[in-house]
Amino acid sequence: MSDSEEMIINLVVLGKAQSGKSAAGNSLLGSSDFESRLSPSSVTTCCSLGRSRRILGLVRRNGCESALRVRVLDTPSYPHSGLSKEQVRDAVRAALAHHFGEEGLHLALLVLRADLPLCPEESDGTIQFIQELLGPTWKDFTAVLLTHADKAEEAGYSEETYLHSASNTLLSLLSSVQHKYIFLHNHNSIIKEKRNIVLRKLLNFIQKNNYQVLLKHSKE
Repeated sequence: MSDSEEMIINLVVLGKAQSGKSAAGNSLLGSSDFESRLSPSSVTTCCSLGRSRRILGLVRRNGCESALRVRVLDTPSYPHSGLSKEQVRDAVRAALAHHFGEEGLHLALLVLRADLPLCPEESDGTIQFIQELLGPTWKDFTAVLLTHADKAEEAGYSEETYLHSASNTLLSLLSSVQHKYIFLHNHNSIIKEKRNIVLRKLLNFIQKNNYQVLLKHSKE
């Protein structure tokens, strides 16, 4: 994962068009590496890797502070307005092997909109897609990012009341990934303090999985 002075976590964001996937990647990186805009068609057409600067104050190892670096792989949406499922799957699979083949993938982040209901057909298709990418242990390496949480708040929902009212489809998905989920506001720029809260939660997920990784040594 890193040397004693620096920790690197490798993440991939997955989701449907206009879910806030690329914006979520930018929030995690503290940058604007990925194009994110309103569009009647899928914006992201190829995979791209973003890297954060050194982040201090989040990681301590052996009693000493370590810097954190976050690497995020942005991916085309699935379903995609211009690419087939096979094209998206093969592109993501190749990018994962190329970028994370040596160090491995710590977490896949499934991006869903908190202001839209999750339907069974959509959930089933998404799960099948992730299974094809990550294999049978996908549940251990997947967390859910619920974007546009600010819209849910504006409608009067706290995180607790939102989950109490959520569809069985969403609750079943969250249960299958051991309740690894994070609510994320969809502002153009996330303030440092809130970004650090999200990163701490992701680090906690990774720690609970004993810092295991997927895809290691798959690079040709």
